[in-house]
Amino acid sequence: MMARSHCFHLARQDGVALVAVLWIVAALSILVTGMVQAQRDEIRLVTSARQTVQGSALGSAAVQLVLQQIAFRSEPLTRLSRIEVGFGGLTIPVEVVPLNGLIDLNRAPEPLLMALFTVAGTMAPDPAAALAKSLVAARTPGPLTQRGPRFEAIEDLLQLPGVDFGLYARLSPLVTTDALGGGRVNAMAAPQGVLLVISGGDVGRAARIAADRDGGGAGVDTTDLSPQLIDTVATKRFRLVAQVPLPDGRRLLSSRWVETGRAAPDGVSWRIFQAEDRFEQAPATMN
Repeated sequence: MMARSHCFHLARQDGVALVAVLWIVAALSILVTGMVQAQRDEIRLVTSARQTVQGSALGSAAVQLVLQQIAFRSEPLTRLSRIEVGFGGLTIPVEVVPLNGLIDLNRAPEPLLMALFTVAGTMAPDPAAALAKSLVAARTPGPLTQRGPRFEAIEDLLQLPGVDFGLYARLSPLVTTDALGGGRVNAMAAPQGVLLVISGGDVGRAARIAADRDGGGAGVDTTDLSPQLIDTVATKRFRLVAQVPLPDGRRLLSSRWVETGRAAPDGVSWRIFQAEDRFEQAPATMN
């Protein structure tokens, strides 16, 4: 009887030991899995950081090459242009947008702002008109100041009552704070979204102007656009966006805001006053 009890006690101890071993093995497995996942995450972060640095350098080089071409032009660049440059074994497209092809928050007239909020912001006319008045008031000089608060960056839009992030996201690709000039839009320099604004939301008219302009035609007809909204003057300020392809299939959009005709400390005839890099998924290709 005692022998049987002793055997039972030993078997119970063996069972407890087996459970303990299994728990240890499970814990070690979880620990190893976590370490492997952490290493993979770290590798992805390092790879992404390396691609960002490399892509930014390639984008900056592509922008510099395009700026050299602009500097040696016999005539000022007044149109939105897309220029491809080769660098580092890659073909990098660079979009050049004269800043007066965008809507300047600091100078745009009230009717242009209302069109912006109505068409691009998808707002009803009355709220769009009220927001346009509010924006103009925010930049109008007060009794104790020579000028109103200047919009230093497009993110300042979010400080206006009535502008939420959704509205800001719809407007941000179309606006600037640094165009200078009279505040109206140069239709020849305007991206498709801005063309849609100044054409009153007429998709067909905006597409026709963009197609004629991008086709290189000399006589693009803009007579049916409101003269309150458009202008044809040249500018020395540009936004250049280099689209750098990355090994993982994404693109790095390397953007530089530039003023030409103004010598920088390094001796070149342009000055970069803003820079931004962001990732974008490459567009799907049709087989």
